[in-house]
Amino acid sequence: MTTMQTAAAVNGANGNALEALVIDTTTRDFVKDVVEESKKRPVLVDFWAPWCGPCRTLSPIIEKAVKDARGTVRLAKMNIDEHPSIPGQMGIQSIPAVIAFVDGKPVDGFLGALPEGQVRAFIDRIAKGGKAEAGDAGETEAMLEAAAAALAAGDAAYAAELFATVLQFDQKNLTAIVGLARATIIGGDLDRVIEILSLVPPDKSKDPAVSAVLAELTLAQQTAKLGPGGDVAKRIAANPLDHQARLDLAMIENGNGNRLAAVDQLIEVMRRERGWNDDAARKQLLQFFEVWGPKDEATIAGRRKLSSLLFS
Repeated sequence: MTTMQTAAAVNGANGNALEALVIDTTTRDFVKDVVEESKKRPVLVDFWAPWCGPCRTLSPIIEKAVKDARGTVRLAKMNIDEHPSIPGQMGIQSIPAVIAFVDGKPVDGFLGALPEGQVRAFIDRIAKGGKAEAGDAGETEAMLEAAAAALAAGDAAYAAELFATVLQFDQKNLTAIVGLARATIIGGDLDRVIEILSLVPPDKSKDPAVSAVLAELTLAQQTAKLGPGGDVAKRIAANPLDHQARLDLAMIENGNGNRLAAVDQLIEVMRRERGWNDDAARKQLLQFFEVWGPKDEATIAGRRKLSSLLFS
């Protein structure tokens, strides 16, 4: 065999060995691929599905990290659509979910498409026999950042999953409590928000973040009682001086995420009749500002319009 042939053979063997570190497993082979194999070395199980966007983000990251670990861990990927029984038995309710098995038992895991550095740190600790809990400061921060980004992007369901994961390990984490409450408000399950906020430690009950989410809940509850926005718009079209209809429409616009439109409706009420109903429009506008926060674009624009109106 020539030197070139020998090198090619070695490289091919190494390539096959690396490929064997990442496998697809099934319900039938789970015991062999995961439970039994984890008695030799840690096995990470990546529960995923083809329709899951975060799964597609995580997949190349974790596969590369496992291959770079050079055999200290193995990765078994399970498509939950094709093999739902195992994730069902394990209580997997959201994906991507990565569970580490050691000595035949699940010992740790994480949810969501974590950054590459966090995935590598997780694998390194598992390979060394450590436990990478969501309670570890670095991983907690990564989850909170990912959850905040998901919430800002409008993916309240994914954000709620990440906030809930943090709370499994740190029940007093105020950022996670408030974040989960906000995600739940956006998701429309208003009755559950009070239950979530009951987790707030007594010494943090007056925290501005808690006050803000309570105000947001109040707005959502009021908006839920108003009905379709089209009905309110018809009332305004029939009578432009129906100030209550404009205030109701402002609430609905805010609930739909149209903050500037909500501002305009309240400013219009004040322009037509500044002191109507004990200054209700101005008070509602100030409540919006409190919920949105001082740096929100709609708050800044709204304060500018309010000042222009009041001092004109």
